[in-house]
Amino acid sequence: MDALERIKNIVETNPIVIFMKGTPQFPQCGFSMRTVEALKACGADFHSVDVLAEPEMRQNLPRFSDWPTFPQVFINGELVGGCDIVLGMYQSGDLQRMTQEALA
Repeated sequence: MDALERIKNIVETNPIVIFMKGTPQFPQCGFSMRTVEALKACGADFHSVDVLAEPEMRQNLPRFSDWPTFPQVFINGELVGGCDIVLGMYQSGDLQRMTQEALA
């Protein structure tokens, strides 16, 4: 399975996915850390992919999503966005609603 197929499979089989630098336990950048904190604050159970540990993912995800930066959050197969968008959604209450619906 090539990298784009793997990405598609991960996004389609997990209700909430974050492609990030590092892991939720040990984020390797501030943007990834803040995004994980927002997801955790919503009580969201999510799948994570460390793009630093998987160079093929890091190379191909921007092609898949048409989004150049990390982290990238997908909910129900759709790209939500990166850190700034996710934090804005958290502050407005939209992230909590979306994550609860995705996990229902």
